[in-house]
Amino acid sequence: MKSFGRVLTAMVTPFNEDYTVNYQAAAKLANYLVDNGSDGIVVAGSTGESSTMTHEEELKLFATVLDAVGDRAVIVAGTGSNDTKTSIDHTRQAEKLGVHGAMLVAPYYNKPPQQGFYQHFKAVAESTQLPVIIYNIPGRCGANILPETIIRLSEIKNIVAVKEASGSMDQVAEIVRNTKLSVYSGDDALTLPILSLGGVGIISVAAHLVGKDMQEMVTAFLAGNIVKAQEIHQKLMPLFKSLFVTTNPIPVKTAVNLLGLKAGPLRLPLVPPSEKETEVIKTAMRELELI
Repeated sequence: MKSFGRVLTAMVTPFNEDYTVNYQAAAKLANYLVDNGSDGIVVAGSTGESSTMTHEEELKLFATVLDAVGDRAVIVAGTGSNDTKTSIDHTRQAEKLGVHGAMLVAPYYNKPPQQGFYQHFKAVAESTQLPVIIYNIPGRCGANILPETIIRLSEIKNIVAVKEASGSMDQVAEIVRNTKLSVYSGDDALTLPILSLGGVGIISVAAHLVGKDMQEMVTAFLAGNIVKAQEIHQKLMPLFKSLFVTTNPIPVKTAVNLLGLKAGPLRLPLVPPSEKETEVIKTAMRELELI
């Protein structure tokens, strides 16, 4: 694989009203995303509520999305966990299905030291032929993968990208300066700043709703049309903020349902947004004439 693309959507996982996975709706949503600006789809990541899904459900979801759009988009499987052996096993199973890449979240709850991070990612990457994206999200995982650790990991041939959601532009700059990794923003609102530092794109939540705009913004920036990219960024900022008015993926799943697509309910411990939060989401969507 030469590239994962510029805009990947961290897809929500549609559920039926009885909280089972709605695989038919997942296939339809995947097609919608690819038709509306996504170069690729990350399946069963944080936004996909992977923490409440079984591996069997995830594997069936990987296969469903591959069958739906795998011939015209990059399919990245979220196979990371806080247990190295489990991550290895799940990544190997996803590889057998034919996914195009694996995204490995930083081990959560364990709070490993930097050498633990290094050994974890090294072991998983060396167990597969898939290209690997490291996912650094300290706010969820309780610990930050430091740039020096990512720089060490970049020497492993199939570790090819990092999804940076630390919020630190210094960290992004250091990774770009010292590696050849493709750096993706893990935060829609920081896409433009990260592009300015040498990032290549976004693994997006907002692309569920404004995928074509996200694609246009990234394309404009990389083509040197900075003013156009800035204008799009400013236009989308209220939506970016609304999608984090409460814990992700509560707002985006609500928004996808408001679009008329079947995303269904959230699994506990996630709960629906309050009336006030729902109105924030609706207001941002109305401003962009999405509803």
